[in-house]
Amino acid sequence: MRAISLGDRVGIQPLFSSCLKCEYCLEARENLCEDAEITGETVQGGYAEYILAREDFVTPIPDSIDSESAAPLFCPGITAYKAVKAVGPARGKSVGVFGIGGVGHLAIQIAKLNGSRVVAVSRSKIHTDLAAKLGADSVLTLQGSQDQFLKQLRKEEGMLDNAIVFAPSDSVIDTAIKSVRKGGTIVLGILGNVTDFPTFEEKTIKGSVIGTRKDMAELVRLASDSDLKIVIETFKLEEANEVLAKLKNSQIEARAVLIP
Repeated sequence: MRAISLGDRVGIQPLFSSCLKCEYCLEARENLCEDAEITGETVQGGYAEYILAREDFVTPIPDSIDSESAAPLFCPGITAYKAVKAVGPARGKSVGVFGIGGVGHLAIQIAKLNGSRVVAVSRSKIHTDLAAKLGADSVLTLQGSQDQFLKQLRKEEGMLDNAIVFAPSDSVIDTAIKSVRKGGTIVLGILGNVTDFPTFEEKTIKGSVIGTRKDMAELVRLASDSDLKIVIETFKLEEANEVLAKLKNSQIEARAVLIP
């Protein structure tokens, strides 16, 4: 981590701090620290004009990224980056991204930058259109019965090598598991329940939670050095409640950014 100087622009990710001395911290897995503090959850400052942060947990923002575009990197961005790393992207292997929005639209691009063939899956047209615009190799609408979807998937794409789930739905988690070939990996970036797991198909389910300081620095560097498109709509801070309603009703294409 490079030293922070007076006047530097920095970002604060959900991992506000950790103890830095437990087994997880010493293994550079501080996002798993039992005493981790989370911005906006255990530490105030989620929707604030000002926040006091620890120097060793902030990440410098390069001049090539404006503040509005940088903001989504520090929550949906790190969530997407860590989940893609967890699935083990490989050139030529397919990965399904279930749930396209603030997190999913970045995961599509990060997986593509790693050489994966990306299949984007969403219920809403606004998000399937976004996935196609961002270069997903295949776009499928999740509608009708699960059997209908799986039949369409097999016809148009074949079984997936891996899948990442960002949609907070047990039924979507189940569909993602059934969409992956035997021996594949399913990464959950959301809370949910796994039912009817096909034990004898040797599939692997992984959880993924935010990211480490190293992950955050890697993502910012990737965003600066690549053509990663961070799709945003900006709103005034006092419009926060209206924006949350828009998000709930899938009226935001990707990520809303509040401007003080």
